[in-house]
Amino acid sequence: MASAHRRGSARRIALGALGGLALALSGVAAVPASSADVPGVDEIVKTPNMKHLANVPKQGDFAAEAALGTDLAFKGNYAIAGNYNGFVVYDISKPAQPKIVSQVSCVGAQNDVSIAGNLLFLSTDSSRSDDSCQSTSKPVTDKTAWEGIKIFDISDVRNPRYVKSVETDCGSHTHTLVPGKGRDRGSVYVYVSSYLLGQSSVGPDCQYEFDQISIIKVPLKAPTEAKVVAEPVLFPDGGNPGGGDTSYPTTGCHDITVYPEKDLAAGACMGDGVLMNISNPVAPKVLHVVRDIENFAFWHSATFNNSATKVVFTDELGGGGAATCNPTVGPNKGANAIYDIVGKGDKRKLVFRSYYKIPRANADTENCVAHNGSLIPVKGKDIMVQAWYQGGISVWDFTDSRNPKEIGWFERGPLSNERMIIGGPWSSYYYNGHIYSSDIQKGLDVLRIDDRRTDKAERVELDILNVQTQSDYFD
Repeated sequence: MASAHRRGSARRIALGALGGLALALSGVAAVPASSADVPGVDEIVKTPNMKHLANVPKQGDFAAEAALGTDLAFKGNYAIAGNYNGFVVYDISKPAQPKIVSQVSCVGAQNDVSIAGNLLFLSTDSSRSDDSCQSTSKPVTDKTAWEGIKIFDISDVRNPRYVKSVETDCGSHTHTLVPGKGRDRGSVYVYVSSYLLGQSSVGPDCQYEFDQISIIKVPLKAPTEAKVVAEPVLFPDGGNPGGGDTSYPTTGCHDITVYPEKDLAAGACMGDGVLMNISNPVAPKVLHVVRDIENFAFWHSATFNNSATKVVFTDELGGGGAATCNPTVGPNKGANAIYDIVGKGDKRKLVFRSYYKIPRANADTENCVAHNGSLIPVKGKDIMVQAWYQGGISVWDFTDSRNPKEIGWFERGPLSNERMIIGGPWSSYYYNGHIYSSDIQKGLDVLRIDDRRTDKAERVELDILNVQTQSDYFD
């Protein structure tokens, strides 16, 4: 949830899973200049308008290569970053000097995070022996195994307190918060996205056909009463059966972004992109479904523009673990797809306009693909900052849906020239005048963009930001 005011004037798969897909897809990425232009190992390259202010490396139990940094959420002067081993709270009151406030060990991939009031929500998409933070791995075929949502009280950010867990079918790869309205104002609904990827995902609580999401209702003042209240099926006809060289069958959703003020949600659901009416939060209604058999492998995430007239969907070709930004792969795969929302009411539809992909070459040892980003709040413009794993961070303008263009970027050279090390920015978000990036291996990066096209965004200050719960920056 983003609470904004103006300042001044105003899964488990045979090959392994990462960020939610198979690592072995053929074909796909940007039309870069030349592989000879790839920077050296760990070398930083960027446009002049991008300023790199700080980096806080992963530490302690989170320093290992296998302890992947994941998503980000923000509250006041704090940024919270997920990690496969738990989560980290950073003090960002001085953006150029971020400091670790606390680090909570709680193994359970992916550990995506979001915040409502004093509650922190943590996604567990890993079959565990129990719901504790001391759990161990357990086969998904074991009926007693646990996965789902964990809830922490972070009223004292130095000592987060684990207060509740809610088990969900197929676990929680990601989740999205929908604030209650009217009589439900004291509650939040948690849309839990999870899915199957092959027989290694199948267990007693996670079986084909799996075309649903789980919805948890959480009373903010009584989180121990949290429970699953609905399991709506979004694809009663089964969704995309898959096909071609890349398109995955739909067996659940990877991620859902909501815009509660507009009663809209955009679902990135493996083989399908979905537009939904969420005026009744426990009964989302599918308005339109789109597919792209030719170019989209795995519908990964979605972002509305501020006026909710467009949706940017990302394609996580290669599951985030493949080199798909090199000269052998074209500009339309492993990219973003920009859709306009046309029509009114329940007749609204998604209409494709164009693709956007970073125009730089990456080495064959660099995992690179479209990943998590957020709007930069410039009134009258549609501008995003976005993570591309080892493709770095891209700031780009899609005000003209048919002609998106990049206006700034930052990246490091490969982590290695000898082997593929999974790394790079997982999430890159704009928050109160700065860009914060959760790097899988490097920890937290803080950047600033100084550009006349984005400078006005500094006038918007947020109290809280969960990127997958959008709100009107200028209302």
